Amino acid sequence: MTNEAGQGTESERIPVVEGFARRAKAAGPEAGRTRSRKKEGKALRDRTPREAHRALVLDVDRPDAVRAVEESSRGRVASLTPVRVGRMAASPFAFLRGAAGLMAYDLAGTPVTGVGAQICGDAHAANFGLYGDAGGRLVIDLNDFDETVVGPWEWDVKRLATSLVLAARETGADEDTCRQGARDAVGAYRRTMRLLARMPVADAWNAIADEELVSHTDARDLLGTLERVSEKARRNTSARFAARSTEPAEGGSRRFVDAPPVLRRVADAEASAVASALGGYLETVAEDRLPLLARYAIHDVAFRVVGTGSVGTRSYVVLLLDHRGEPLVLQVKEARASALVPYLPKAGFAIPEPAHEGRRVVLGQKRMQVVSDILLGWCTVEGLPFQVRQFRNRKGSVDPTALPANQVDDYGRMTGALLARAHAHSADPEVVAGYCGKNDEFDEAVADFAVAYADRTEADHAVLVAAIKDGRIAAERGV
Repeated sequence: MTNEAGQGTESERIPVVEGFARRAKAAGPEAGRTRSRKKEGKALRDRTPREAHRALVLDVDRPDAVRAVEESSRGRVASLTPVRVGRMAASPFAFLRGAAGLMAYDLAGTPVTGVGAQICGDAHAANFGLYGDAGGRLVIDLNDFDETVVGPWEWDVKRLATSLVLAARETGADEDTCRQGARDAVGAYRRTMRLLARMPVADAWNAIADEELVSHTDARDLLGTLERVSEKARRNTSARFAARSTEPAEGGSRRFVDAPPVLRRVADAEASAVASALGGYLETVAEDRLPLLARYAIHDVAFRVVGTGSVGTRSYVVLLLDHRGEPLVLQVKEARASALVPYLPKAGFAIPEPAHEGRRVVLGQKRMQVVSDILLGWCTVEGLPFQVRQFRNRKGSVDPTALPANQVDDYGRMTGALLARAHAHSADPEVVAGYCGKNDEFDEAVADFAVAYADRTEADHAVLVAAIKDGRIAAERGV
């Protein structure tokens, strides 16, 4: 039955609306909102009191630092394992960066609300940074998603808070400043969730992390640091990398120059396998990007060692040139299973169905960011899953271990707000805000946890350093 305008009557249209909401909800962990759920979040405190988050009880069977590093190195390029160990041994903060799996083991025994989100899985303080959008404007956000998975939002918050304590200790800050940085990060997370819960849904969804974030989080002392990082990021492009890392070749082409151990040329067969795999990558990129990519040709492939947590994974840079010889560099990086997956069931979350790990990383990144790399995709190289993205896309980052003491709390507030915005794409901000509440009870509890886990990480780091000295595990420093 239709009305005069040819539309269904109200009674006929309601089932369509409800069906739309159900389908939307099925698309994400907590998507699809039909009513305020603030009270639902508040009710979760009965089962999991906010003060319970300060608890840290370590399993007696917990692997020691050496065993944890060895287990996480399985399947990586064996010759690069000493490089990874050397980087993790540099400091307790560096150890934490490479030990996402060990921390997940410990977090699995901590209280959770049961509210799921697309989490970063490795939300430490150095995994936030600047990058360029399609128009060249700089955006600041989370920028590493190797471990992303649907899991407890609290895990990301606790990893961020812990990393801030360790980073601040490395700067020489006193313990009050270290704890304050963690506390302020959690407080900013809580307040940002409350703000997003009050906003119109579309506005909250599209909230972009830009210079306004500094004012929102009262992080004005960071302005000078961010401006310096921004200037450096604007120069950090494919063209600059190619100018420094390639040389002219026959026929007007270019090729990569060996710079061991970080960058090395690969055999023709290996380069051909990577180049051929990019045909599959094109099938994962939005169709409107294909004409752009079609105007480039592949000229060379090299192996490039990546950051602390990913050292030992297979990672390539692919040089493409347009008709003028202008470069575009793609990174083709192996995507291993998330280190968090084995520990999800203990926290009440299902292990995801087996799927292409590159796809997991890319879709997780798109779920958490408002603005993502327009060339994100995935492929398979000789049976292994890889993610593909632009390399040096005007990227820049703040080194949290080099911040002045008076900027640690500012940086904590900024990163806490960014994390809340990222989680709000999949977890209903009303529920999380309802749970966290107006006062600082949750902030204080997580700050206490962060200090305790930072102490634990320092002890783990000391075990690794001692094992290196004793020859129990090999390490290569300064790479």
